[in-house]
Amino acid sequence: MTGNDPHKGVNPDEVVAIGAAVQAGVLKGEVKDVLLLDVTPLSLGIETKGSVMTKLIERNTTIPTRRTEVFTTAEDNQPSVEINVLQGEREMAQFNKSLGKFQLVDLPPAPRGVPQIEVTFDIDANGIVHVSAKDRATNKEQSMTITGQSSLSKDQINQMVKDAEAHAAEDTKRREEADTRNSADTLVYQTEKLLKDQGDKISEDEKASVESKLADLKTALAGTDGEAIKVATESLMTASQDFTQKLYEQAAAEESAAGGSATSSAPNDDEVVDAEIVDDEGK
Repeated sequence: MTGNDPHKGVNPDEVVAIGAAVQAGVLKGEVKDVLLLDVTPLSLGIETKGSVMTKLIERNTTIPTRRTEVFTTAEDNQPSVEINVLQGEREMAQFNKSLGKFQLVDLPPAPRGVPQIEVTFDIDANGIVHVSAKDRATNKEQSMTITGQSSLSKDQINQMVKDAEAHAAEDTKRREEADTRNSADTLVYQTEKLLKDQGDKISEDEKASVESKLADLKTALAGTDGEAIKVATESLMTASQDFTQKLYEQAAAEESAAGGSATSSAPNDDEVVDAEIVDDEGK
């Protein structure tokens, strides 16, 4: 109207003053039909295998809130787990802010994947974050409290959100690569255990084929070619499935033979019925 450009800036003092005035009006009952909610400024989570950030509480979640997830170990007989508490929106741990670390120690010896570690994030109405980790088998627990959920300024928080948006494509690629590598590593572990426990139940040629594909995947994992890891994983997965199918077929054949033997040994119809009942209980 005056021929001048309008003022496009925001005065932070005015914003704070207006917000405080609205909140005061709500508290005094002068402002009706307005609900003020406190939310988490950024997502919260922990670092998991492959330097991945696994989020437990998403950005803009209303507080107070509580969330629990169960995790496990990555190695056989792992004596402890480290909980690295992260804040941010990026897929990989190193690009987020670490709020602190603690360890849950003295875990009993167990194969990888067996322990159940219960991780809980609890944010109270004051924004104080309580993080705990508990081993379900022993009930051993360790925790930490974060009194200042973030020392980041509003500008820094906004910048972290913008960075996550700007790097979304490459972060997704990194996450997929980490997930592929983690899945391949798990398949290697499971196949090695299967060969150790059941390897004598297939022919030497079949066993050699599985071992060859297992070696190929290990070689791929030692490198950085994600596509090679995918191809080797699919190849070993097919071989492992064939291996497992043969085990089930052998078990079914043995069970059928045992049932047929019990039936053929029965001298009359009444005993055939008895044999069928015993066979059903054995299945």
